[in-house]
Amino acid sequence: MRIEKTRSSPPPPPFVSVNLTSEFTISFKNKDLFIIYSISTMGVPAANPVLIFTYGTLKQGFSNHALLQDMMSTGDATFLGSYRTVHTLPLVCGPYRVPFLINLPGRGHRVSGELYAVSPAALAKMDELEGVSRGHYERLPIEIEMEMEDEKTVSVVEAYYAHRSYAEALWRRNGEEGYNCYTEKVARGYVKRKDRPQHITFLDQIRLFVSSQCDSAQPHQPSCNH
Repeated sequence: MRIEKTRSSPPPPPFVSVNLTSEFTISFKNKDLFIIYSISTMGVPAANPVLIFTYGTLKQGFSNHALLQDMMSTGDATFLGSYRTVHTLPLVCGPYRVPFLINLPGRGHRVSGELYAVSPAALAKMDELEGVSRGHYERLPIEIEMEMEDEKTVSVVEAYYAHRSYAEALWRRNGEEGYNCYTEKVARGYVKRKDRPQHITFLDQIRLFVSSQCDSAQPHQPSCNH
């Protein structure tokens, strides 16, 4: 997907809308400049793409982004830009500095992340990575808006939240303090899956983590730089 900006002389209209899919529209407003966003559909998944907001290790520069890179190379995923949540939500770290977004609106901070359009086949791979069928995460709707726009348009997409079976306990385990962005500093100490103990499940590792004593050395929430 390619976005190009061009200028023209007519006075600015109330808005310019660009349809990315049948379920997703971005509206651009600018009082001083009429901006037309020309979008090429090359590379955008053709068959019923799903919009996924990523906030952790699937982002660019982090360990699981290779999965999205592979899917982008086959046309099964497209990067749509940097976004953040409309509502405040807890973003915390669990065992091995794994990030979790918790479905408790009104707590925590507005969370920054990246938006991708993915094909059904790519979505199945992401569900597998996030352990949806095993109760690790659950994929639920989330309201987001583009970070760099002066006039905000709210979009409803999906994100992977900590599973409800342990989410509130994980929030309490983190002292009910979260981050606004999963940065390299926050991720320091992250352990890849292949390097974790293999004799217990990840769900058991989460349960052990929430039942352990809170780590007072956990870094406080930093700003997210793009």
